[in-house]
Amino acid sequence: MSDMIEPIARMVNQLARLPGVGRKTAQRLAYHIVSLPEDQVRELAAAIFNGKKQVHFCSVCGNYTTEDPCPICRDDDRKNGLLCVVRDPRDVMAMERMQDFRGQYHVLHGVISPMQGIGPDDIRIRELMQRLADGSIEEVILATNPDVEGEATASYIARLIKPMGIRVTRIAHGIPVGADLEYTDEVTLSKAFQGRSEI
Repeated sequence: MSDMIEPIARMVNQLARLPGVGRKTAQRLAYHIVSLPEDQVRELAAAIFNGKKQVHFCSVCGNYTTEDPCPICRDDDRKNGLLCVVRDPRDVMAMERMQDFRGQYHVLHGVISPMQGIGPDDIRIRELMQRLADGSIEEVILATNPDVEGEATASYIARLIKPMGIRVTRIAHGIPVGADLEYTDEVTLSKAFQGRSEI
């Protein structure tokens, strides 16, 4: 790092903080950015800043949106009694790519993980229960990742919902255990969704 000039070193340090970006990739990106015309760098910086400033959580489902409520929550055709519960907004995008699900979503913004100190009160389970209280939901589809934390979260939520008389299903395990929905192809995701089972 000592051979790098200070402004580039600062860029590398910031870029390396992004998920999936190591020091070498951060260095390549920093040098590429420095080589761009100034107007392109300004556009990149503005896109990042404005994206952060304009995007917020939908007050109903918790998905990312620029308007509240989000377009999915406002769509009357999707108010059909189906509610799909996912870990984060990236999972909503994965489900929407499949184009088979026409219900609504609830984004938990995490999963129960005692090892990381994340309990039921740290994710949006309370908001989920409030949404279910009005009686408009007939089926809750639990679509958390098929890993230890995702399974534990799904089991916990199912135990809370079952006494309410609402059908609770879990997406089938056509998705490999330990995989992320975000990186699952549409065909696999569609098969897993079609093969969901009651828990």
